[in-house]
Amino acid sequence: MRTIGFDNEAYLKRQAEGLMERARAFGNKLYLEFGGKLMFDYHAARVLPGYDPNVKLRLLRALGDKAEIILCVYAEDIERKKMRADFGISYDDDALKLIDSLRAWGIHVCAVVITRFDGQPAAIQFRNKLEARGVTVKLHRAVPGYPSNLDLVVSPEGYGANAYVETTRPIVVVTGPGPGSGKLATCLTMLYHDRMAGRPAGYAKFETFPVWDLPLKHPVNLAYEAATADLGDINMIDPFHLEAYGKVAVNYNRDVEAFPLLREIWARLDRGGDCPYKSPTDMGVNRIATGIVDDAVCQEAARQEVIRRYFRHLSDAVAKGSSDKRPVEILERLMRQLRLHPEDRAVVVPARQAAHEASLAHALEGVACGAALELPDGAIVRGKNSPHLHAAAATVLNAVKRLAGIPQARHLLAPETIASVTHMKQGILKGKYGSLNLDETLVSLAICAATDPDAKAALERLADLRDCEMHLSHMLTPGDEAGLRRLGIRATNDPLFATAELFVDA
Repeated sequence: MRTIGFDNEAYLKRQAEGLMERARAFGNKLYLEFGGKLMFDYHAARVLPGYDPNVKLRLLRALGDKAEIILCVYAEDIERKKMRADFGISYDDDALKLIDSLRAWGIHVCAVVITRFDGQPAAIQFRNKLEARGVTVKLHRAVPGYPSNLDLVVSPEGYGANAYVETTRPIVVVTGPGPGSGKLATCLTMLYHDRMAGRPAGYAKFETFPVWDLPLKHPVNLAYEAATADLGDINMIDPFHLEAYGKVAVNYNRDVEAFPLLREIWARLDRGGDCPYKSPTDMGVNRIATGIVDDAVCQEAARQEVIRRYFRHLSDAVAKGSSDKRPVEILERLMRQLRLHPEDRAVVVPARQAAHEASLAHALEGVACGAALELPDGAIVRGKNSPHLHAAAATVLNAVKRLAGIPQARHLLAPETIASVTHMKQGILKGKYGSLNLDETLVSLAICAATDPDAKAALERLADLRDCEMHLSHMLTPGDEAGLRRLGIRATNDPLFATAELFVDA
C-alpha cells in the first residue's frame, strides 16, 4: 500500500484563501499567471505522494463564477509541432484537449491567445480550427524592443498594439501547455489595457515549484531543477526578499532575473507609482507546503523523481543524438548532491538481471531485453522478451497474474491469438518482427478475456498498475511506450537500443 505524504484538502483550503485575498487587494480583478501544468500535473503527483494531478482544476471549480481562463499558445510551438512528452501529443493538440477538459469540469475558457505570432501558417490554421468551433482567438505579436526598450514596450505600439480579451470574473487564470507560452506578456498586456482605461487590476503568479518556504536543497526543490534541466532553471535564495524582509525564501533564476524588469514595467503602468511587490516571491500565491503531511515520504519520492529524470535525459541524448549535454550534466550534479545512484531505483537491478537471463535462454530477434515492475505492495515482478512477447508485455502480464492470484505458469493469451497477430504483422503487413509489443498485448488480452475467466480477471487488474514503477534494460519501442502511457506506469529505461535496426516502428 502506498504511503501518502500530501493532503489535498488542506492545500485547497489555504490556496483558495490566498487567491481570493490577492484578488481583493487589486479591486477584485487579478490576472493570475499559472506556472507549471494546470491539469494532469504528474510531476507534482510523483514528488508529493497523494497529490491529485488535477487539484488545480478542483480549486478553480471551487472558485466557481469567480474564475475564468485565458489559454496561451506560442505560435512557434504550433509551427514546429512541439510535443508534450507525458501524453505524446503536440502542444496545439494539448491546448484542444485542455479546453475540452476544462469545459467538462465546468470551467469557462474565455479565449485562446496565440503569442509571438508572426504569420506562421500552422498557427493560422490552428486559429481557423478554433474559431470554426466557436472559440475566441486573439493574436499577440512579439513586442518590438522587448525587454530593453521599455518606452516602446509600455506604449500603444507595444502592449497596446496587442488585442484585449474581454473578461468578466475577478480571477483570470492565464495558462498554457508549457513553458515559454507567453503567459506573463499576456498578463501584462491585459494589465496595460486596464490601466489605460482606468480599471483597477493586478497581477500575481500561481507557482507550485520551487516551494518558497522549503529549504533550498530540499529534495522536492531539487526535483524541480531536475524537471527543468532542459531549461537550465536553477533554484536560488530570493535576494530581493532577503533584502526587503530579512527572510529566506526560495525562488529560481528566471523569476529573480526578470523581477527588476517587471518592477519597472509595473511602475510605468502605474505612471510612476510603486510596484506593490518587493520580491519575486511576493508575486506568487503558493501554499503547497501546507499540504505536506509527511516530509520524509515526500523527500524520498523527490529523490526517486531525480533518478527517473536522469534516465530520461540519458536516453533522450542517445536516441536523439543530441549534442547538448547540459541536461544530463545537471542531472548528474543533482544525483551527486543527493548521493544517489541509478541502482537506488528498486526496479533497475531486477530489470537488468531479467535481460541477462534472457540472453542465456535462447536466441532472439534483436537483443535480449528485460523489465521489472514494482507492485503497490512492494513486490517486484520481472519479464523478458521472447519470440512471442516484448519484455514490457511479458512483465505486465506477469504483474496482473500475480495481482489476480493466477499461477505464473498459466498463459493468458491463447496460442491461436498470438499466432494470428504474428501472422498479421509478418505475413500480411510484411513487418520484420512478429513478437507482440505491449499495446498489441493489451488488445489481445481483452480479446481473450471474452472467453477465458483468468484472462478476464487479469484484465480487471490492469487499473491497479497505475503509478507503479517500472524499468527496462533497453529503450522503448513506440508500441511499448504507448501501452505504458495508457496504463499510467512510471517507466524508465537504460540508454540501450532494443534492436540493431535504425528504424523501429513497433
